[in-house]
Amino acid sequence: MAYDKLDQLAINTIRLLAVDATFKANSGHPGAPMGMAPVAHVLFNKFMKFNPKNPKWLNRDRFVLSNGHGCMLQYALLHLFGYKVSMDDLKSFRQIDSILPGHPESHDTEGIEVTTGPLGQGFANAVGLAVAQAHTAAVYNKPGYNLCDNHTYFFFGDGCAMEGIASEAASAAGHLQLGNLIGIYDDNHISIDGDTACAFTEDVTKRFEAYGWHTVWVKNGDTDLEGIEAAIKECQAVKDKPSMIRLTTTIGFGSLLQGTHGVHGNALKADDIKQLKEKFGFNPEKTFEVPQEVYDVYHKHAAEGAAAEQEWNKLFEKYVSEHKVLGAQFKRVLEGKLPENWQSKLPVYKPTDGAQASRKLSEAVLQAIHEELPELMSGSADLTGSNNTIWKNAVDFQPPSTGLGDWSGRYMRYGVREHAMAGMMNGMAAYGTVIPAGGTFLNFVSYAAGSVRLSSLAHHRVLYIATHDSIGLGEDGPTHQPIETLAHFRALPNMMVWRPADGNETSAAYYMALTSKGTPSILALTRQNLPQLEASTLENGIKGGYVALEDKSAQITLVATGSEVSLCLEAVKTLKDQNIKARVVSMPCVEVFDAQPKEYKLSVIPDGIPALSVEVMSTLGWEKYSHEQFGLNRFGASGPYKDVYKKFEFTPEGIAKRAVATIEFYKDVKPLRSPLNRAFEQLI
Repeated sequence: MAYDKLDQLAINTIRLLAVDATFKANSGHPGAPMGMAPVAHVLFNKFMKFNPKNPKWLNRDRFVLSNGHGCMLQYALLHLFGYKVSMDDLKSFRQIDSILPGHPESHDTEGIEVTTGPLGQGFANAVGLAVAQAHTAAVYNKPGYNLCDNHTYFFFGDGCAMEGIASEAASAAGHLQLGNLIGIYDDNHISIDGDTACAFTEDVTKRFEAYGWHTVWVKNGDTDLEGIEAAIKECQAVKDKPSMIRLTTTIGFGSLLQGTHGVHGNALKADDIKQLKEKFGFNPEKTFEVPQEVYDVYHKHAAEGAAAEQEWNKLFEKYVSEHKVLGAQFKRVLEGKLPENWQSKLPVYKPTDGAQASRKLSEAVLQAIHEELPELMSGSADLTGSNNTIWKNAVDFQPPSTGLGDWSGRYMRYGVREHAMAGMMNGMAAYGTVIPAGGTFLNFVSYAAGSVRLSSLAHHRVLYIATHDSIGLGEDGPTHQPIETLAHFRALPNMMVWRPADGNETSAAYYMALTSKGTPSILALTRQNLPQLEASTLENGIKGGYVALEDKSAQITLVATGSEVSLCLEAVKTLKDQNIKARVVSMPCVEVFDAQPKEYKLSVIPDGIPALSVEVMSTLGWEKYSHEQFGLNRFGASGPYKDVYKKFEFTPEGIAKRAVATIEFYKDVKPLRSPLNRAFEQLI
């Protein structure tokens, strides 16, 4: 297709919006938008289908900016195509309460698919989006009803290419043969430290070929619009591999500092902007200038997208009437609703039922609910047999050509790629048709911490099934035994951290994780067997904390989680032999407990009685719920798990000893307030 002066005008408009916005904010990254404006123009205006009036239309093409510091590129495009991003919004870039934060955040800005910024994250998100598309198409598309056939496009830079998560995700995508995924690599040879010659000299093209990607090189990304278009067309035609377009560009194209790291992360100087606008044929005295013909050409494409959605809606209604069962299911999934009464399938346990490891109890939940929730996709980072994340007769999500499964499969083999697994699950959740769950050992959720944090920030419903949750895993020793992990993730805003003590609490954890649409969950699960508790019910569990053993004349409250709850119940008997009465609280999820009414919380951890927390991990954070803390503020030890517990005195006797010391210490403190009472409560 021929390109003309209007195309160049549109490209320069994008560049100058990025320049003006970063200059006004005195903050930001103008270099990448200036270098990537040509490919953005070609991609968005010639290839991508989307409707700015309905940014959530299922079959839109997805775009991810993995090099999220270049977000003014995307913000400019959203404004020009008619999304809810006004000129005033562009002028308030990076300011308090702006809808245009310093890096793209999906819950702040319509049209932003995923939250990116930490480099490499968007790469993994894009792989997840492509996985969800391939799966959704395989489940729902029928002859004559191609309802789901979108592409996922993403931009990434040298920084993303250096990050380990991108390597993990690229390897996974190559194995999965995701032909719906096209990455465009901004090959500008610049990072914050300067020329990439100082740290990054590998052949990126060969690397991606080794991963199993189709590769193309456009050597002049600054001006060769025909070459860019031809490369994208070539990649669209490749159906059995993801594609990487290596696009050699000049960072900060047109600036006096073009091609240097000086234009990477700093706003341009006034004199540079003046010469730039003159060079591009714009009035140097005007800022945030958009020629009407640029709006017109972009709004025309947006209108084409709106018309495409209208046609899709008609096809969808016809599909629903012809494929009644599948159509009703698809409609429900797209509306974000869970099936009626699905929770009735959650396993329920009696105190007389046998002891089981909570990882096995988790497996029982998945077995019980997977048919009710076809949108649930499970998986593991190469620990399926240990995480117990698979159900009987599960089909793997695999390219059909491998003979290992098919695209409609709901079980993901992530390989030993914890960080990519988490990043991919964020993308899968963002697609809108999948609820992803993925397993690893709790200690190795820390490997994935960057992506886990973004699950919370972006409000993704993602389930992290984290087994081998303590020193109770035994012989693998301190390298595998989590100590600080729960304190870390409990400190994370908008994250539910569950450590269930038995079967009913495990079912409660899944109920809350699946019904909380905007909050991810970590389920910390044991390797060792746990008894079923007397007071444990689904109703109690979903409150996050409840009284597991009451005694109105008790002298101490023992607050515990997971495997330590049953230990505390045993400790009550040991204390009774010493004529000391105790009550026990099970606290499977402090975040959910925190959300309960104060009256309820104070009935669980009341005034007038000392509280001792018991958890075989860091005591950090437990001062909020207890006067004294019994935990493990050192690394664990290798050995049979009962011997490890004994070594650190996590026994009924060891707990009783500390309970006695707590009672003695606080006996003269009158009145003794519950640790839940806080001076700032009325200010929050």
